[in-house]
Amino acid sequence: MTPGCSIVIRAFNEGKYIERLLLGILQQTIKDVQIILVDSGSTDETTRIASRYPVEIMSILPEEFTFGRSLNFGILHASNPLVVIVSAHVYPVYPDWLERLLEPFMDPNVALTYGKQRGDESTRFSEHQLFMRLFPDNSSGKQNHPFCNNANAAIRRTLWERHAYNELLPGLEDLAWAKWAHEQGYAAYYAAEAEIIHVHNETLKGLYNRYRREGMAFKAIYPHEHFTLSEFFRTYFHNVTSDFEASRQLKVTHSVWKDILSFRFLQLWGTYRGYRKTGPLTRQLKQAFYYPNQEALPLDPVVRTLEPIPYSEIQKQMDSKNDLSL
Repeated sequence: MTPGCSIVIRAFNEGKYIERLLLGILQQTIKDVQIILVDSGSTDETTRIASRYPVEIMSILPEEFTFGRSLNFGILHASNPLVVIVSAHVYPVYPDWLERLLEPFMDPNVALTYGKQRGDESTRFSEHQLFMRLFPDNSSGKQNHPFCNNANAAIRRTLWERHAYNELLPGLEDLAWAKWAHEQGYAAYYAAEAEIIHVHNETLKGLYNRYRREGMAFKAIYPHEHFTLSEFFRTYFHNVTSDFEASRQLKVTHSVWKDILSFRFLQLWGTYRGYRKTGPLTRQLKQAFYYPNQEALPLDPVVRTLEPIPYSEIQKQMDSKNDLSL
């Protein structure tokens, strides 16, 4: 039987998305959950919406925020041995999301798990392609490298007690922690069935800043890595070419070509500038982060027989109850 868990949600002005995530958590097959929201100074309705649900709301000052510090603060208050970590702008697709994300921990060698991510209708075309490359349709099981992503992940609290998240990194605290766990002999596990929708509705400036800080973080985690100007041009060419081929197959090139060019430029230029702010990329991680998947024959995706969570119907029912109570 899959045990219960604590769920730590990091949030800042996520009033547009937080309710769907909380609704999705309450629809899960695992009911024994502690929900912790760590808010870093929201000025919108994030905390007011969360207060309508069984959520422990905690706050840190905006000037104190880093991804690692927010997580450490939330996990410190977690009462369960397994801690699920999610961004406030994601929501689960299926009611067995938690179950699938936590199942691999039955293996004592597994330190962390992470699940599939997909975008919604507002997601940029190239980000859709990135999600599919980083998070394939088939579970890979235990990995021999430390890649993971804390938008949809889970860890053992006992290992966190030995090694908390790095609070000084501007991003990629998940990679740094996974690297530590990997060096201790533990494994990361990719569970494709633990699927969420990740809404990355960023401005172009926000997109550039995200990859710039991740470039800075990667350089801090791997000081001897490098990302040269020639590598910028090479990866830009490869990714744009791959995206254009995907858009051609889907017959949408005419509507997304500008988005492809701008997304890939800002992604890789931000990465390049981040590296300049702070040696060689490992081949596996370079492939995972930047390069298109060149496998000719992908595996057949797992077909889920479980019905997705009917968010629209649930929201209508809640609105109807609220109207009757007025």
